[in-house]
Amino acid sequence: MVWLRVVPILLLIVLNTLLHCMPLFVVALVKAVLPFAPVRRACNPLLTGLAESWVSVNSAMMAMFTGTRFSVEGQADLLRDGHYLVLANHQSWVDILVLQKVFNRRIPLLRFFLKRSLFWVPVLGLAWWALDFPFMGRYTRKQIAKNPELGRRDMEVTRKACEKFQSIPVAVMNFVEGTRFTATKHAAQNSPFQHLLKPKSGGVAFVLDAMGKGLNALLDVTIVYPKGIPSMMDLMGNRVPEIKVLIRQHPIPAELIGGNYQDDRSFRAQFQQWMNGLWLQKDADISALLASRN
Repeated sequence: MVWLRVVPILLLIVLNTLLHCMPLFVVALVKAVLPFAPVRRACNPLLTGLAESWVSVNSAMMAMFTGTRFSVEGQADLLRDGHYLVLANHQSWVDILVLQKVFNRRIPLLRFFLKRSLFWVPVLGLAWWALDFPFMGRYTRKQIAKNPELGRRDMEVTRKACEKFQSIPVAVMNFVEGTRFTATKHAAQNSPFQHLLKPKSGGVAFVLDAMGKGLNALLDVTIVYPKGIPSMMDLMGNRVPEIKVLIRQHPIPAELIGGNYQDDRSFRAQFQQWMNGLWLQKDADISALLASRN
């Protein structure tokens, strides 16, 4: 019976996506055909506005068709036109909808570093490209060890993306665990954290190297599903009673800007230690959020 509920919601999501993407593609075409700075400056807010409108409609549908309660802490003092690095734990594709709902029109549009293969997702792949979402190879350590050039390619993609981001309000989003949390992955990693996988610091280091001095703050976001990690089907089927979100703002450590993460082992270890400290706090926050009752 859940399909009787899910199918109409899916159709509405598809319709919302198509209605927003058609004008978005027109603006993106103008931006691509006339690659001049004044044209780019004029097109960027139009593209961002369409994306934010799409997110708003999706969030409104979530509120309309589900009884999911949101408990959000730490939204004070956010800048609509700021420059942020946003980190979050990752458990489900629902995380993305949660982040969009919580931050839409409170901070700049969230831009994710995406796997290159996602460019081929129908409609959305072109939309992400039009919005300057960076597409990366996401190579494994073994692949990079065999061919170091692969790692340099992703680093160059990060630098070029951050150069574009410096001229517009932006929130660069990174799921630093690199994959969604599962008990199997947690055990395979022998993770020292109770609720989290080990954080990977390379992507964050590259962003800080490229635009650290221009960032207002780090937004460390903790997402908790008290009744268990949901799927998108669970959300649309109204089987997610509550979602808790905690936002902590941190200054960008000056000593972590401008270091050589790729070649300096000492700096790399220092950076990873900082990331581990953030994750220790996040692990404790998850335990506290799970224990608390509204």
